[in-house]
Amino acid sequence: MEILICPSMMCANFGSLEREVFKLDEAGTDIFHIDIMDGVFVPNYGMGLQDFEFIRKTTSKLVDVHLMVTNPGDYVEKFADLGADIIYIHPETDSNAARTLDKIRSKGKKAGIAINPGTSVETIKELLVLVDYVMVMTVNPGFAGQKYLGYVDQKIEKLLEIKEQLNFEVMVDGAISPEVIDNLSSKGVKGFVLGTSALFGKEQSYKEIITKLKGENK
Repeated sequence: MEILICPSMMCANFGSLEREVFKLDEAGTDIFHIDIMDGVFVPNYGMGLQDFEFIRKTTSKLVDVHLMVTNPGDYVEKFADLGADIIYIHPETDSNAARTLDKIRSKGKKAGIAINPGTSVETIKELLVLVDYVMVMTVNPGFAGQKYLGYVDQKIEKLLEIKEQLNFEVMVDGAISPEVIDNLSSKGVKGFVLGTSALFGKEQSYKEIITKLKGENK
């Protein structure tokens, strides 16, 4: 199965961001993944509006935005107008998640939900008919460099069982190593958000890494 490679740009070298985007683009990136954090929903601050705008202008590839913020509905129009192709919200922090997902789609964008390790499939089941992507967090969100939480695999398998019926793709984000990609792609996971576990800070080039990952998962 062809997989989607989605570099987590908060792990990139911001001292030469333009070069990082060019190199990742040429290497075969499918979706540039932008984390927006407010320091409230998660205990950290992520990338800024200017970072998103710069990356959006620098590549013609798809760009997603992962809104790890309270009241994500307040930000949907802004990021949609700036050119986000996919917008992920956390239903854990949105009391009107269905309305927010409708707002994303009304802007002509792909709608996604991201669910934390402790969030069950049962609590978000009614939203699945409204989404194009479900991104399962395999670490507690907010920081890079954490360990993969193996207990989320059961949740991933539940989503894979129902994804064809409801027409969404399953993505994963957090401590995604080549071994995790090999395992989960064979089960039907479509996309992988890559940080320091598989892509950034390695001796090999981005092109070598991404070419290998895609070649092994056809």
